Amino acid sequence: MTESTLLVLLTFLAFLFTISVHESAHALAADRCGDPTARLLGRISLNPLRHMELFGTLVVPVMTYFSGLPTFGWAKPTPVDVSRLRHPRRDNMLVSAAGPASNFLTAVVCLAALLAVRLSSSEGAGMVERLALTGSAGIEGSALTPLATLVYRLLVISVVLGMFNLIPVPPLDGSHIVHQLLPPSLQRWYSRLSPFGFLIILAAFWFTPLDEWIFDRPLRLFNALLKP
Repeated sequence: MTESTLLVLLTFLAFLFTISVHESAHALAADRCGDPTARLLGRISLNPLRHMELFGTLVVPVMTYFSGLPTFGWAKPTPVDVSRLRHPRRDNMLVSAAGPASNFLTAVVCLAALLAVRLSSSEGAGMVERLALTGSAGIEGSALTPLATLVYRLLVISVVLGMFNLIPVPPLDGSHIVHQLLPPSLQRWYSRLSPFGFLIILAAFWFTPLDEWIFDRPLRLFNALLKP
């Protein structure tokens, strides 16, 4: 297996795990807040088959990866019955925030694991430095090499997915949080953006340096922490 093929495979595995963590966090938060809908549908699970959809989970990640953009996409939305939440306004924000929060927690855990590898030996330090510089540790060396690459890809995709979902444009998680903070008159206006949400996001990526603000800068911070 070539290095490029291995990197594609590891990136896709990391993506599947990341969306599973994200959607499970939504489902778990909703269940803790009083709505068992997603739990009863089996959505508190790290099995990606419970969360996958064709376009967001397969087509978009492949397109973004091979176009040179940060790999991102989405899964089936986690169903939440707001009327069953104990404190609908507050709990809706908590459920929405749980997905990105789980991604950032995953990124921190991955960072800690890679720092441990870096401190373990000179070989580990070189491996982690290559990851921070090139995004791959190569295919030569011990079994730790592809594992370290997988952990690094998991870190990158977790940061990208968490930041992407915080964009305050419907239907992303950030929009649900903003919606609950707005007065009722503005909520109605804000909800009207939903049919045009992804067009707005695409335009923002095309005409503004949004990808640098929400992807490149956070990833540069994590890479700086990994370098000796």
